[in-house]
Order: sequence, then structure tokens, then C-alpha cells
Amino acid sequence: MHERYSLSDFKTEGYIGIVLLIIVVIHIIGTRANRAKAKSWAKAHAGILQREFALVGFGGRKALSAADAEGAGLARTLAGGELESPEKILKERSLNTFVAYGTGRQNVAFVDVDITLLKRYNPLLIFAEYATSFFFDSMPAPAEKMDAILYPFDGKEALTVPGMLPGAHELRGSTKSAYDNFVWAVVNKDSMKTLRDERYDVSITTTKDHVKLPVWATVMSESAEITEMLLTPELITAVEQAGELFDYLIITDQPINRPTSLAETAPKKRIYLSMRLPASDEGYQATTPLFSYFLSLPDKLVEKAHFRPEVARKVKATREDMVKKLQKADEDEKAEERALEREKLKKQKRDAELKGLDAKSQKKYLEKEKERELKKSMKKGNVKA
Repeated sequence: MHERYSLSDFKTEGYIGIVLLIIVVIHIIGTRANRAKAKSWAKAHAGILQREFALVGFGGRKALSAADAEGAGLARTLAGGELESPEKILKERSLNTFVAYGTGRQNVAFVDVDITLLKRYNPLLIFAEYATSFFFDSMPAPAEKMDAILYPFDGKEALTVPGMLPGAHELRGSTKSAYDNFVWAVVNKDSMKTLRDERYDVSITTTKDHVKLPVWATVMSESAEITEMLLTPELITAVEQAGELFDYLIITDQPINRPTSLAETAPKKRIYLSMRLPASDEGYQATTPLFSYFLSLPDKLVEKAHFRPEVARKVKATREDMVKKLQKADEDEKAEERALEREKLKKQKRDAELKGLDAKSQKKYLEKEKERELKKSMKKGNVKA
């Protein structure tokens, strides 16, 4: 072999091997970097989630031992009350997305958290996403962010908690978890236009700057009274601390997408929080106060979000307008279907009549039909004139 071949004969294979090695190394480094980034988020927020929820993780409802909890993906707690493995609250959905989950709290059914990171394992994809966002406004630039959705009970514990009868949560002395319907948001102005274009719920609000907020943030609300109630000093301070990492906080009872049926107009309470991730672990000191406030927000809503009849009527009117539009669209669609059915029956009757006639009678029938159509069109022309 050494007499027939030399190393120079394997240059192509060598180059391919080097390229593959580089790709594998980049993939491994990028994947580890993303997991380290997700772990940093978990370390900064695991304690908050543990304090607010009885169950954090994805291990189910049954009582587990410490070893079982770790194997099932639940965060294990030390004797001092701190989490031994904070990263256990996360589940890796893909190489750049991680999810967290918490349940077991008064006024809250559960919370979902999505962590989206850069695709560090594939620099070409990152470059393509940045290039696409540069040329197309509809494509946002890639960013590392956290999106959390909190699902309030809104008085429907009996539909969510197994074994709980209607009204049982009140009999046990807890407060009723329902609050009024409304849409309200504090948003970073950089995200304002995108939110209004992509989300139906915030599109029904009015945007207005508030003197207490930083100049880069604004309020989207259905009523000034709602804003005065929700824009607390705690929230203002938390937003200011988060700074440019803050994206939006939305409290809503309406769907994200424009309703297309009456069933979709039924109120469904949700609270959304979106923030960009800081570049370093120290940056979480600025964002964790807002995340903590977000988790406790349902308690404040249950306590205070019960507005005067005038405000409630204004909010209700917006929803009734959408219901009326959908009802009209439904009636128009049904009327069109009835008209098409009448035309279909009329055509079937005409075809049956023609089929029973001989050639001469068919010709006479068609001539009369043509005359009727001509008279009808002339009559329409005279009416328009």
C-alpha cells in the first residue's frame, strides 16, 4: 500500500475530516454553552418558583422520595430549604429551548416558562436568521429570552383540581379567585408595534405613556382606572430595574388570535411575561424582582381587580362589539349558503324540465329563458339609472 499510495492522495478525505471535526466541536461547545445558560437561569429563579409553587418540575402528582424526585426531573430540596439541583426544574425541549413548570398555588392553576437561546451549535443558522431579520421587517432578530404564561384559576378550581366540588375552595376559607375581565399591558416601546399587529387582545387597548414609567416603556389599557390600579410602585420599580431586558407584561382575558367563532370569544384569563436574558449571571439580579412580582400578580388581581360598573360596562362593550360582528358574519354566511342551495334546487328543477322536453320544445324553453334574463338585466339597468 505504501508503494502505491502516499498521504497526498488523501488530501480530499483529510479536508472533509477536518471540516467534520470542526462541525462536531462547534456543536458540542454550542450545546454545552446553551445548557450552561439555561442552568444559570434555573439557579437564579429556582428559589422563587419553589417559594411560590408546591410542585416545580415535570414529575407528576404523587409523593416522591428524594432519589425518585431527582430521577423524575423534580428539584430536590436540601434540609436548609435550598434546591440541591436548580437545573432540575428545567426540561430540554431542543438544543436551544428549555421549559419549566410550576403548580400548586392559591389563585393559580399553573405556570409555563419557555427559555429560548441562540443556536450556538450552528453558527450558520444564526447568521441566516440575522440576515433574514435585516432584510425583512416581519422577521425579528434572534434573541435569548424568557416567555412565561401564568394561568389563573379565575374561580374555576372545581374544573381544574381533582376531587374539588364547586364552592369547596370558599368553604375551606380561601378567597374566591375570580376577578373582572380586562386587557392591560406594560410594554417596551420596541415591542409595541409588533404586539399590536400580532396579538388581537392588545389591539383592543389604547396606548398611552405614563409619567411614572421610564421613557422607553408605555401602557396599553382599556381604561385609565385600570391603569391606576395596576401600575403599582412595586411594578414600576421592577420594570425600571429590568431596564431594556424587559419586553412586556400582559394581563388579558381575550385570545391572542382574532376570534373567528363565538366560542373563541369566551374569556380566558392569562398573564404573560417576556424578558430578554442578560449576558451574565449578575444580570439576573435586575430581572428576578419582576419575575417574582409576575408570579404574585394573581393575588393582587383577586384582591383589587373589581372595578366600578362604568368601567365594567366599557370593557364589556368592546367584547360585545366583537360578538355582534361574529354573529353578523355567521348570519351572512348562512344566508349565502341558503341562496346557493336555492340556486342549486332551481338548476336541478330546470335541468329536469329540459330533460323531459323534445328538441323543439327545449329550443323554445331556452329562448324564453334568454328573454327573461334580458328583461331582468334591462330592468336592473333602469333602476340604477
